[in-house]
Amino acid sequence: MATYNKFNQFVEDWAEKVHNLGADVLKVMLVNSPAPVATNSVKADLTEIAAGNGYTAGGTAVTITASSQTSGTYKLVGNDVVFTASGGSIGPFRYVVFYNDTPTSPADPLISWWDYGSSISINDGETFTVDFSAANGILQNA
Repeated sequence: MATYNKFNQFVEDWAEKVHNLGADVLKVMLVNSPAPVATNSVKADLTEIAAGNGYTAGGTAVTITASSQTSGTYKLVGNDVVFTASGGSIGPFRYVVFYNDTPTSPADPLISWWDYGSSISINDGETFTVDFSAANGILQNA
């Protein structure tokens, strides 16, 4: 199971109205090395895997299905993202990074990442699903 990690700057960016999680274009991208660290703040701080074979530079947009709070706990829910290798393999990658593609200052602020524990390659014809729990959401804030 992947381990969820939050980028530190996300907390300040959220407080300073950088993010509108219910309306902005939120994406997931694939990273292998170097590993993301909590002090990274924007997409340019990371090295994304090469585009091709079904992977698009910048990653894939997440379709947000709910952005709401209940009893003081905010939950962001979105559809799973599926990457399909076609014409060759995708990867290797170890980290799935969640970021906001809408803001221009700062550009592409980071939100969180999942560490899958070891590098993964998607072979031609295979798929990899970033599974966002409908019950727990992509993220919660209490």
